[in-house]
Amino acid sequence: MFSRKKKEENETEIITPETKGAYNEGYIHGKVESAKYYKNKPRHESHDRLPPGQQLIGARFPVLDLGFKPNFDPKKWKLSVHGLVQNPQEFTYEQFLKLPKTIITADFHCVTHWSKFDVEWSGVRFVDLLEIVNPLPEAEHVITECADGYTTNTPLDEFLDGNVLLAYELDGVPIPREHGWPVRVIIPHLYAWKGGKFLTSLRFQEEDEPGFWEERGYHNHADPWKEERYSED
Repeated sequence: MFSRKKKEENETEIITPETKGAYNEGYIHGKVESAKYYKNKPRHESHDRLPPGQQLIGARFPVLDLGFKPNFDPKKWKLSVHGLVQNPQEFTYEQFLKLPKTIITADFHCVTHWSKFDVEWSGVRFVDLLEIVNPLPEAEHVITECADGYTTNTPLDEFLDGNVLLAYELDGVPIPREHGWPVRVIIPHLYAWKGGKFLTSLRFQEEDEPGFWEERGYHNHADPWKEERYSED
């Protein structure tokens, strides 16, 4: 065990700011301003499962992204795991589905002040992936890279929790496109923006590297129990 030391439907569509033209800047600006606004709002006390400042939602599952959603041919999708690892890998979708499968039920906390309890995800545990790639001792951070141009940074130590998942199913069926198909990262103990959707790459490196929202002022750590929403929190 590792320990610390629009195209056609059958085509792959990788959309970046260069090919799209621009992100949905209005939405992005609004989300940043929302984080600043709620920073100064009165907060309810945390409960056993609900972090402070969060509101529990019901059956619905809100969709938040950068304003556009890549589409993939599963025969062409690949996940690259590279950087400071002994055994770099590039998985096809078929190969990825053959890795050991784990089902978790976890609470989901969005930085925009809503939480959803008991969400069922299926996929590959990050700690099981580590057994394959074997990070080098100097690897300290993991940079998540996604097909829509989104990135986020997370200390490797945060990925060692056994519930961190590279999920490809939601409630027992393939993750819908709007929720990050074919694979998204789930880190239940952090705000959800630390789990990228439309996953294409995991890069292990020694130095930290702020991601999309972190560059725009979001907190570098994102612990919901400490309300680490914005960098000033």
